[in-house]
Amino acid sequence: MSRRIRVMPSSSVADFEAHRSYLTAVAYRMLGSRAEAEDAVQETWLRYARQTAEEIRDVRGWLTTVTARICLDHLNSARVRRDTYPGEWLPAFVVEPDADPADHAELSDQVSIALLVVLEKLTPEQRVAFVLHDAFAVPFDEVAAVLDSTPAAARQHASRGRKAVADGQVRHTAGLPEQRRVLNAFLAAARDGDMRTLAAVLAPDVVAIGDGGGVVRAALRPVLGADRVARFFTGLLAHRLPGVTDLTIEPVLVNGSAALMLSGRNPDGSRLLVVVAVTVDEGRITGVFNQQNPEKLVLSCTRPISRKN
Repeated sequence: MSRRIRVMPSSSVADFEAHRSYLTAVAYRMLGSRAEAEDAVQETWLRYARQTAEEIRDVRGWLTTVTARICLDHLNSARVRRDTYPGEWLPAFVVEPDADPADHAELSDQVSIALLVVLEKLTPEQRVAFVLHDAFAVPFDEVAAVLDSTPAAARQHASRGRKAVADGQVRHTAGLPEQRRVLNAFLAAARDGDMRTLAAVLAPDVVAIGDGGGVVRAALRPVLGADRVARFFTGLLAHRLPGVTDLTIEPVLVNGSAALMLSGRNPDGSRLLVVVAVTVDEGRITGVFNQQNPEKLVLSCTRPISRKN
C-alpha cells in the first residue's frame, strides 16, 4: 500500500520563514544556545508542516506557543544535566569577528552574556514566562497556555523571574568603544602583572566565572572581588601562557559585546582556546566570563570552532 506524501503549500512555507528569525530569538533567550535554539525552531517547523491552514488561525501565536513548549521541555530535561555539570555553567558564546559599529547594525537585538547568565538561574517556568512576556510582550493568557497553568500563575512566574534578573544581573552599561578600551587595559595590566593598574579597571564587586565543561581545566567556583580577580588572572597569565606556542589574542565580539579570543598550542600538544567576555559599567569591569568548553563556542553564529588543527 503506497503512502501519500503531503507537500506544504508554498504560502505556508513562506509564512513560517517569515517568522523563523523571531522564533530563533525567542528560543535563544530561553535556551542560551544558538544551536539548541535552531533545533527547537526546526522541531516547530516539523510540527507546523503536519498542520493544515484551516487548523491555525494565528500563525505567529501558534508558532510562538509551540516553540516555547519545546523550549520548556528542553529546560526541564536540561536541569538534571546541569545539576551534575562539572563546575560553573555559562551559556554558549556566539563569537563574531570584531568590526566597526556600522557593520553591526543588528547588535541592538543581541542578548548580552550578563542577561543570559542570570537567566540560567531561573526556574524553567520563570524563564519562559519572563522571556515571553517581558521580552516579546506575549499576553499572560498565552503564556499560561504554554505553561499549562492559569494566567495568575504565569504572571507570578514572570514577576519572580523579573525580580531575579533585576537583583542578579551584572551591570553592563558601557558602549562598544568603552568596552574595547577597558578590556585592552585589563589585558595589558594582567600580562604585565601590574596589580595597581589592573585593580583600577575592576569594579570592587567584580565576578569572574569560567566554564570548562569538564573538558578543560577551569575554576570550579566564581572568583569574587577586585583583589581576588586581579590575582587570579595575573597568576593565570604568568604561569599558563608562557608555555603556549603559536599564541594569538584576537579581539572578537560575544553576543555583540567586546571580548578576546586566545588560541594556541599547550605544552602537551592540546589546543588552547579561550574566549573572555566582559561586562563594563562606569569604566570598570563588573564581570569576566571565560568560556573554555569547546562545545559552547560558535564562530560567526553558524560555524563551530573546531578543537582540531
